This record gives sequence, structure tokens and C-alpha cells, in this order.
Amino acid sequence: MVGMTAEPALDDRAANDGSSAASSDASSAIAAVELQFGRLFHRVRANWKLYASKLHPDLPPLGYKVVSTLAARGPAHAGALAEELHVDKSVLSRQIRMLEELELIESHVDEHDARARVLAATPEAAARVAEIRAESQAELYERLATWEPHEIRQFAELLGRLSD
Repeated sequence: MVGMTAEPALDDRAANDGSSAASSDASSAIAAVELQFGRLFHRVRANWKLYASKLHPDLPPLGYKVVSTLAARGPAHAGALAEELHVDKSVLSRQIRMLEELELIESHVDEHDARARVLAATPEAAARVAEIRAESQAELYERLATWEPHEIRQFAELLGRLSD
């Protein structure tokens, strides 16, 4: 590619400093982490689909994410919500229309800016999301309850380090 310099492969650099076995072990371990992340993300997507159907049979996963985010954080402007969920405003706008039709969210004029609208989960939707979250948390608790406390703390720490 233009403007890029050729760099020795990771294994070539490792061989030069005598640590090719360690580099190979690290590469293998990273590949295993990547595989497990793929499995985890597949499970998360499947769960979002399940949670969405529990909230409303016609609800897509993104709709569930919108409602559950509003239920957790409280009312928000569409722009802030789009940014928080990392979705395009036009995609969110379509979701908002559908969610209002399904009576899962409501919107009202912002008291500080009459041009803007504030979105909120309906009380019924917020209560249902809380039930769904409680079920999900119970499942996670059940899975982690067999782990040693130090393993759970280490897992949390490592996830935090990866997220930073």
C-alpha cells in the first residue's frame, strides 16, 4: 500500500529476539480469546432477540436496546441516545416511530427547547424491562455462582482492563 512501510511479521521479530515460542503462545492465546468473543457476541445477539420478543412480539433487537437504555438511564434526546447506542439518527428515528406505535416509549416537548423532543420508556415498558433484566441477572448469577470469588473478581478486572 502507498505510504506504508513493510514491517517484519510478529513471529519474525520474535525470532530475532529469541522469544518465538512465547510469541507463538501469545498468538495462540489471542486467537482463543477472539474465538470466545465471537461465541459471546453471538450469545448476546441471541439474547437481545429473545429479550425483544419478551417485551413485544414485533420488536427487533435494536428496539429492545432503545427501550432498555431509556428505562435504565431515564429520558433522553434522540441525538444523545443515537450517540450512546452508536446508531445512525435516521435508523433511530425509524425505531422511535415504531416504539411509539407499540406504546413502549413516549415523547414530549423539551421544556428547555421547544424544538426538541425528549424520549422516555413508558412505565409499563420500564417495568417489563426490569423483569427481563432480573431474569438475565439471575441467569448470570447462576452461571458465576459456581466460580470461586477470586475468579469472579479477576474476570471483572480483566474485562475492565480490556474495556479501557
